Amino acid sequence: MSTLDSAPNTPASPVHVAPVTFTVPAGETAGSAMRPLELPNKGPQAIVVVKDSTGQLRDLSWAPEADEEVTAIASDTEEGRAVIRHSAAHVLAQAVQKEFPGTKLGIGPAIENGFYYDFDVAEPFTPEDLKKIEKAMKKIIKSGQKFERKAYSSVDEALAEYTDEPFKTELIADKGNVDPNSDEATEVGAGELTCYCNVNPRSGDVEWYDLCRGPHVPTTRYIPAFAITRSSAAYWRGNQDNAGLQRVYGTAWESKEALDEYQTMLAEAEKRDHRRLGNELDLFSFPDDLGSGLPVFHPAGGIIRNEMEEHSRRRHIAGGYSFVNTPHITRQDLYERSGHLGFYKDGMFPPMIVDAEYDENGQETKPGQEYYLKPMNCPMHNLIFDSRGRSYRELPLRLFEFGTVYRYEKSGVIQGLTRARGFTQDDAHIYCTEDQLEQELTTCLEFVLSLLRDYGLEDFYLELSTRDPKKSVGSDEVWERSTEILSRVATKSGLELVPDPEGAAFYGPKISVQARDAIGRTWQMSTVQLDFNMPERFNLEYTAQDGTKKQPIMIHRALFGSIERFFGVLLEHYAGAFPVWLAPHQVVGIPVADDFNQYLDDFTAELRTRGIRAEVDTSDDRMQKKIRNHTTGKVPFMVLVGGRDVEGNAVSFRFLDGTQVNGVPKDRAVEIISVWISSRRNVQPSEASVAELV
Repeated sequence: MSTLDSAPNTPASPVHVAPVTFTVPAGETAGSAMRPLELPNKGPQAIVVVKDSTGQLRDLSWAPEADEEVTAIASDTEEGRAVIRHSAAHVLAQAVQKEFPGTKLGIGPAIENGFYYDFDVAEPFTPEDLKKIEKAMKKIIKSGQKFERKAYSSVDEALAEYTDEPFKTELIADKGNVDPNSDEATEVGAGELTCYCNVNPRSGDVEWYDLCRGPHVPTTRYIPAFAITRSSAAYWRGNQDNAGLQRVYGTAWESKEALDEYQTMLAEAEKRDHRRLGNELDLFSFPDDLGSGLPVFHPAGGIIRNEMEEHSRRRHIAGGYSFVNTPHITRQDLYERSGHLGFYKDGMFPPMIVDAEYDENGQETKPGQEYYLKPMNCPMHNLIFDSRGRSYRELPLRLFEFGTVYRYEKSGVIQGLTRARGFTQDDAHIYCTEDQLEQELTTCLEFVLSLLRDYGLEDFYLELSTRDPKKSVGSDEVWERSTEILSRVATKSGLELVPDPEGAAFYGPKISVQARDAIGRTWQMSTVQLDFNMPERFNLEYTAQDGTKKQPIMIHRALFGSIERFFGVLLEHYAGAFPVWLAPHQVVGIPVADDFNQYLDDFTAELRTRGIRAEVDTSDDRMQKKIRNHTTGKVPFMVLVGGRDVEGNAVSFRFLDGTQVNGVPKDRAVEIISVWISSRRNVQPSEASVAELV
């Protein structure tokens, strides 16, 4: 089983100094204790909060009851940005209530790359309203209001302060039932109830306050760069049966430069959106007749997909994998046995009832059985392993399948190819002995990284997902051992290793490969998951060298994650201009006049004998329009032919960057194109790169 993320992360990459740790004496504030250290209080590395010895973030105004060792958290760290963004959400809410009196408040958490706040407002916000709100926020930030924490002595005291805020009073009354991992926990948290007051620095008056567990930046001036991005409809607590709200989104950063970089990336990402490019380049579509999240690939997209799969097949065969194939549906018993129905049922399509029998009166005489569309391939691969006796001599056994699976994603999270309901995984399950395990994991990770590089991704780091005690099977001992082995393998790779606490699947820990694309976004790609539990649930065995029966260890491995998602990632990474070896149209001949059509027909025919996708544009368009059309269509090799080319038995190359190489001997041109494709270069040809080969 592999997990799939819908959208990339966009972390900035500043140069950080080592975190500073210091002691806060009992009764003294963190800010006061920090002052002699002369740490930054302005700029992108300004200290905004501290982290105590338990890992909890604290305001700089916090004073511990006993001496406490803390770590300074700077603005340009992920934790620092989250505090800035949550503080910006408070400023947003203050501005909305100032500009739109009578507005009721929902919740306002920090989220990845930004923040939002939900409002109950009479009319939906217009673009002009958002500009008005942003202007009001700038005034509040410029005034330098202080964020001051206040603790309530009781629920009744808190309720008394929010009598005009029905959503806040609901949260306060329901505090004990709020999921600590939900956005609502930002408001009420655990332990005591608190609010934050925005205090006028001159008069000391409270300008505004909000229920919140914090922490916050010291003053609004620590929000140096923000922007309101959009608004949308929302529902209280995400339930469509509840009140309809307006959600306003924004982003905030540690500096104007970081904000500018992020907004530039967003603009570039919009141009690269795979859904738009898929339509423009006629690669795939999502017909309404099929239903939501179910793509179809058009001929050009089918070529790219086939090339991706064929290269992967060749590499897997060379890597010692055996190809298998399994059906799309199965009886429910299989997923009960594997544990997926217990842990993953909400992510599966509802069952279909088959094989029921009825008498002539329509009365059921034999109950039907529930069948499910498969959401993952691993249980079926276990059945293949268990189809006959296995010997230690067969291990490691590497089973591989391009297996189409179906997952019931909620309509709100479906996002083109990167989050679909039907998709094909390049799924492998490796069965090995304990002695083989660490080497097999190492080989597997090296294989994964090597194959991703084949497709032009180069910038990686690793994430180690560990056990969620509430959603897992197996003993503590097995989990600890599994996690230790995976951590050791990941560390040996030399790549950065980032923890993902409680992010593992229910049966074992995993390493996920995170890849940065051409504009710096991070996508989760391959996963390598270690599993001591499912072989036990399926009672898998092999005969060991000493004749005893032993249980194999299972490695789950998906390289692309899903072919559809990987297709979308590559489409955005290359902005539609796929490397020549993947491009659906590799070469197009463009004659200066119809008299040269036959010359180009002969040239492209030679290319086609070598398996190269080549054609001649014989349309009635003028040559310059043909060049524009095929540049827009991302054809990497445009071959121009005029009178001089024919006289010299040559052709001229035109490239996507607008450069050109003229008078290339025809035979040499065929070789250049052939070598470029066979060597699977992942850069576009250009005048400079091709001139070296002429």
